[in-house]
This record gives sequence, structure tokens and C-alpha cells, in this order.
Amino acid sequence: MTEVLFTDRELDVMAVLWDLGSGTVAEVKDRLPDPLAYTTVLTILRTLEEKARVAHKEEGRAYRYYPLVQRTEARDSHVKRLTRKLFQNSPELLVTQLVANENLSGEQLKRLRGLLDDRLKKG
Repeated sequence: MTEVLFTDRELDVMAVLWDLGSGTVAEVKDRLPDPLAYTTVLTILRTLEEKARVAHKEEGRAYRYYPLVQRTEARDSHVKRLTRKLFQNSPELLVTQLVANENLSGEQLKRLRGLLDDRLKKG
């Protein structure tokens, strides 16, 4: 599988597209967490299109952009890279770091335990 990695700005734009399903430059711009110029958002979308991460359809005078990559695919790529680069390619070290350093509620810890128990049963 090819890595599907994004810059922070690209992830912001992709998050909007994943949430909306598609969007024009103006729609994406209006939903970004940081204020960016229209031309900046357009440049990011064009870059993502060149990388085959999004595509567009004409909608009147505007283009409607939609993701070609699923959020789960990007998430998997980023977690694999993070695991490889910072955790010596050890998912166990990554999970240990998350559990040890995050303020997880008892309910969240129970869900994690349930996931681990299910995984152990499957082998």
C-alpha cells in the first residue's frame, strides 16, 4: 500500500472534505479552523488534486472538490509512519505511550481493554 501522507494544512482541508463529502473552495475555506485566503485554499486543493488525493467536478462557475482518499486510509498511513519514526516500529510502544500519557477516562480505558480482549480472542 502506498503511503497517504498529508501536510498539516492539507489535513485541515481533507478533514473538511471528509466531513462534508465534497465542497467548493469557498465552502472549504469557511469551515477551516484557521482563517486562510481563498487563493491559499485553492492552491492547497490544486496541490491535492495533482497528488491524486482529491478530484473535482464543475458546478456552474465553481468546482466542487471531493476526496479520492478515505480518512481511514490516511489515518493508517500516518499511524504507520509515526510508529516507524518515533516508536522503533513498535505498535506496543505507541499504545503504551498513549495509555500512560493521556488523560483517558475509565470508560475509554474499558473500551480499549474490550478491543484488546477481542483481538486476543481472534488470535
